[in-house]
Amino acid sequence: MTDDQPDADPPEAPDASSDPSTLARDAMERARASARARGATRRGAGRARRDKHAKREATEPYGSGRDPQPMSGAVESLLRRMGWTEQIEVTSVTARWREVIGDRIADHCEPLGFDDGVLTVKASSTAWATQLQLMNGQIRHRINEEFGREIVTELRVLGPTARSWTKGPRSVKGRGPRDTYG
Repeated sequence: MTDDQPDADPPEAPDASSDPSTLARDAMERARASARARGATRRGAGRARRDKHAKREATEPYGSGRDPQPMSGAVESLLRRMGWTEQIEVTSVTARWREVIGDRIADHCEPLGFDDGVLTVKASSTAWATQLQLMNGQIRHRINEEFGREIVTELRVLGPTARSWTKGPRSVKGRGPRDTYG
């Protein structure tokens, strides 16, 4: 290649007839077409004012706008936002334990806690703990029926706690008390 031969065609010069205002107008039309293709719309000042008045007239009392809401609705939305609804429902059912589960069973067991779908119940005797284990499905069904959905997935039954023979901070290692009362 020599220096007097150009290796590429020079860029085309704009028409002399296209002035800067025409170029700007064409660029604006291309931008508007692009905005319309994206779904954006142009809002004029008059239209914005009409929309503002229409919005004000369309508000309903106790709606989602800035109008006052009942206290119960505000509390419900707070409980939902914080994720406390399930715990509140379980607490309400355990507070009405005798009414939900029945007098006969409630006389021999009490709810201790609820965590991640597991309801822990303490029985008054080992015999009742065994009976509650056998009635596990029925009890879960009755409680979930009260909720209207399956919230208790497992029922954990604890028997009565045995008496501890260790007293004080020190104790002797070994097998513990036996038939030594003699």
